Amino acid sequence: MKIIRIYESLIPSKLKRSKVIVLLGARRVGKTQLINQIIKNTNEKVLFLNGDDIETHNVLEIQSTANYKRMLGDIRFLVIDEAQEILNIGKKLKLMVDTIPDLKVLITGSSAFEINNQIGEPLVGRMKTLNLYPIAQIEFSKQENYLETKNNLEERLIFGSYPELSHLQNRDDKINYLKEIVNNHLLRDILAFEGIKKRDKIIALLQIIAYRTGSEISLESIGRELQISKNTVEKYLELFSKVFIIYSVSGFNRNRDNEITKMKKWYFVDNGIRNAIINSFNPVNMRDDIGKLWENYLNSERIKMLHYKEIHVLDYFWRTHTKQEIDRIEEINDSLSAFEYKWGKSKVKTPTEFAKSYTDATFEVINQDNYLDFIV
Repeated sequence: MKIIRIYESLIPSKLKRSKVIVLLGARRVGKTQLINQIIKNTNEKVLFLNGDDIETHNVLEIQSTANYKRMLGDIRFLVIDEAQEILNIGKKLKLMVDTIPDLKVLITGSSAFEINNQIGEPLVGRMKTLNLYPIAQIEFSKQENYLETKNNLEERLIFGSYPELSHLQNRDDKINYLKEIVNNHLLRDILAFEGIKKRDKIIALLQIIAYRTGSEISLESIGRELQISKNTVEKYLELFSKVFIIYSVSGFNRNRDNEITKMKKWYFVDNGIRNAIINSFNPVNMRDDIGKLWENYLNSERIKMLHYKEIHVLDYFWRTHTKQEIDRIEEINDSLSAFEYKWGKSKVKTPTEFAKSYTDATFEVINQDNYLDFIV
């Protein structure tokens, strides 16, 4: 099944002259395939460069307007894949867009840490950043009908939605593919950072986050467990976020004493990566963590949908010291919406303390019957 990515049409509409679009996403989420499709569909002449290619480094090495004008000729659409691999790429792009009239630039990167360090300051006011995720249900839904979507749900809870998986039919092939992404791409990106050498600690920390998906995380407790400092735990979690493995959600409060806010919850961008890290690929009916899988899946799909539709919300979880809790809170224009995730169809009432404190907020249970309305 060929999936048409939302950005195939959205990115061309956002390309502006003398501006840079930065497309960020984990390795293997389809960035290169996407930009190749954009190039194929455009009527403009394009120069495509690959940051992993030594020839690209050579042609960009001389940082001068004259060199870049020779390189581009009459081309006014420049595409650079894996741009974070190129030394001083931010300054080089700034020089290009400042001195070459009408130049449009699209670059990709698989490490927000490296990209932001290299281009953040030089390209202030000249760039727009977009995130590309594993295939979103909002993208699947354009190619499959309702019945197909429902039949594929459990598969996506277990294996996630990296693009290549749609071409693999064998269960073992899917497992091996996900393990290969974790070991040869994601972990490699993390360990490439200066001073990050403790592979065993990295893996152990990722496994802890996987087993505690959707639970508040104490950095001090994890540090004691792994025999590393709280600051080191925090540093590693930030790196995992920057290479698009995990993301955090903070607790919601309005200065009410009973609400928990100091600890964060952590989720995986993709269920398949989460399960590969703990080598857990049993079907749904043989698992005791279906609640975690469901929560992780819904949170991540909701984030994808909101990002692609350019709907900006503040998101939180809510929990009190008396153990009343809500999985997701969204705040937009001072309006609050609360969502509780349930794999089954049990009825859930609004927690009394939340209803009492936030009388204008809405509350909705998201289950298998209505989840598509929530993520599509």
